[in-house]
Amino acid sequence: MFYEQWLGKIPINELERVSLLFDIGELHAVSYARVKRLLDTALASCGLVVLALATPVVLVGNLLANRGPLFYRQPRVGRNGTTFQILKFRTMRSASAADAADWTASDDVRITPFGGVLRRTHLDELPQVLNILRGELAMVGPRPEQPQVVAELVGKIPYYGLRHLVRPGLTGWAQVKYQYAGTDAETLEKLQYEFFYLRRQSLGLDLRIVVRTCRSVVGREGR
Repeated sequence: MFYEQWLGKIPINELERVSLLFDIGELHAVSYARVKRLLDTALASCGLVVLALATPVVLVGNLLANRGPLFYRQPRVGRNGTTFQILKFRTMRSASAADAADWTASDDVRITPFGGVLRRTHLDELPQVLNILRGELAMVGPRPEQPQVVAELVGKIPYYGLRHLVRPGLTGWAQVKYQYAGTDAETLEKLQYEFFYLRRQSLGLDLRIVVRTCRSVVGREGR
């Protein structure tokens, strides 16, 4: 199919046909799942060293230009609909629960100047190596969303819930192929890339996504 081969996504009008053929058991063969988990653990363990080195720097930056808690915790929907607390370095000013439930734009006014630096360098994501070690995240998979956002999108977008059949990821195919999603329409577009990943996931594709993510981080592409 043209969309799959050249654009790396499955169009929304094909999702019904694809979902009927979707067999998560085959995609997560025992050998693939075990090797992927071993690689996730190894990479996250290396990330702990980087986290230990970065934390004092971020702490000083917070004291000078981003006063408040060092870490930011937020409930996210994981594999099979389970909820977990995702961990990040805080990049926004203190907000109410209502503010936290809003879509976060790439130029969100709630982002502090130092928080903007953390986002542009992607250092804010670094604490998520702890989520990976706990088995809540994988290195590669669909990015997890807040429970209230998921509840809303499941009612609006066909087959959105299928993305929760796999462990969510620190990065994913949709993240390297598409811009930041801040609307329902953009989320629908990203879902087409996520279905491509769900159908074709393999260690080779995972490695390709990790390499492209590293290239993006080195190039300091914000989101």
